[in-house]
Amino acid sequence: MSLYSFLVAVRSDGQQLMNESGETTSHLMGMFYRTLRIVENGIKPLYVFDGAPPKLKSGELAKRFQRKSEAQEAHEEAKETGTAEEIEKFSRRTVRVTREHNAEAQRLLKLMGVPYIIAPTEAEAQCAVLARAGKVYAAASEDMDTLTFNSPVLLRHLTFSEQRKEPIQEIHLDKVLEGFGMEMPQFIDLCILLGCDYVDPVKGIGPKVAFNLIKEHKTLDKVVEHIKTTNKFTLPDDWPFEDARMLFIEPDVRSADDPECDFKWEAPDTEGLVKFLVEEKGFSEDRVRSAAVRLSKNLKSAQQSRLEGFFKPVAKTDEEKQSLKRKNEAKIEEKKKKAKTAAAEKKAAKAKPRGGA
Repeated sequence: MSLYSFLVAVRSDGQQLMNESGETTSHLMGMFYRTLRIVENGIKPLYVFDGAPPKLKSGELAKRFQRKSEAQEAHEEAKETGTAEEIEKFSRRTVRVTREHNAEAQRLLKLMGVPYIIAPTEAEAQCAVLARAGKVYAAASEDMDTLTFNSPVLLRHLTFSEQRKEPIQEIHLDKVLEGFGMEMPQFIDLCILLGCDYVDPVKGIGPKVAFNLIKEHKTLDKVVEHIKTTNKFTLPDDWPFEDARMLFIEPDVRSADDPECDFKWEAPDTEGLVKFLVEEKGFSEDRVRSAAVRLSKNLKSAQQSRLEGFFKPVAKTDEEKQSLKRKNEAKIEEKKKKAKTAAAEKKAAKAKPRGGA
């Protein structure tokens, strides 16, 4: 996910950064300097790469491929007849992360002294296992499925650029379950009912309806039975929700006590970085050497500082809290008024005598 975002965002004149040989370097530029910034703020990152996707994900991947193909055609057309903005928009939609991008990023991390692991299948599932075992504080991802894989803490927006000024969201699964009044199995069923990478959503069932159905019927199996008897909603023809559930409950992951999960943050290989980034990829030698010194200094610290060092949390003032409360109360009052008016109109319509032919 980080590599994809770097390929999309790290650009010059609408094009990905390239060295003199025409090789893309956006992913390396983004990974190098973002990791440096994370480390300088007292966070010790561990990167998890996706492995082979589960077979059940093939439908979702086919859809993504179709969207990429359509974007590629639109991009070619925009180059002929479109504006610069249209060309840029469709160009970004055609971006994909290749095996070479992954291999180069892994080589870079090794030279930086930053550990990584390649998950057997889904990276988010592996992140969740490591977070549950206390190997890491949290799983950082934009994919909400990370919670469905039972990660105790999910961080979103950690790798967003500073320019976006998006505060990091820190979501605690135990608080979510407490707020929903659900156990983990019900939460997984709720996520599946809303649609995930393994099954399509059910047309007409949004967050509110899905939540109420799970609360009322307790399990997705009973929700499915209910849907089949009422004919109010139509389930997709092929909807293997039981298989999807097992992928969340028992994903293919390395256990936290696997030797590959014995992570160490080491001093960077400065000369190796210079050879790779400067000689092979055309980076500035002064910048790379300076970054290696900063990296070495910060990775030495044994204690990982709190997340607040990376992005300062912004607490709401009492005025802001009161304002939000007033807005919510006003919304509820407005909703009640509308319901009351609608009921009165309905009653009046019923009371009117009907004219005959």
